[in-house]
Amino acid sequence: MNAVTKVIRTPKGEELVLLPKAEYERLRRLEREAETEEDAADLRIAERVLTEIKSGKQELVPQPVVQRLLAGENPVLVWREYRKLTAESLAKKAGLSRAYVTQIETGARKGAARSLQALARALKVEIEDLLPRQD
Repeated sequence: MNAVTKVIRTPKGEELVLLPKAEYERLRRLEREAETEEDAADLRIAERVLTEIKSGKQELVPQPVVQRLLAGENPVLVWREYRKLTAESLAKKAGLSRAYVTQIETGARKGAARSLQALARALKVEIEDLLPRQD
């Protein structure tokens, strides 16, 4: 690396560094290489996500559903409605009573871990997706 030739200060106090052109070009080349590596990594991640979506491992969730979840609506209710299930059909799929599912949806009961796991399986989501938001 070449030494800095000169540091100058602008009238507003900003410090500028004068350096040999070859050093500047070397730094720009390193910057471009880093950007290219970062772009390649981003592209690999995007391709993996698209493959998971196409294979059914991941799903795209519509914005209105995400907005409801972010607004703090009960996630069991939001996912149930998104999956077009009645409380009774969800309860049956999860092996729970309709009353218990309704109590979870209204917040009257939190739901035991085992029940939430059964609901998550029935709704085809991770159990974490059914937990209330923690801001």
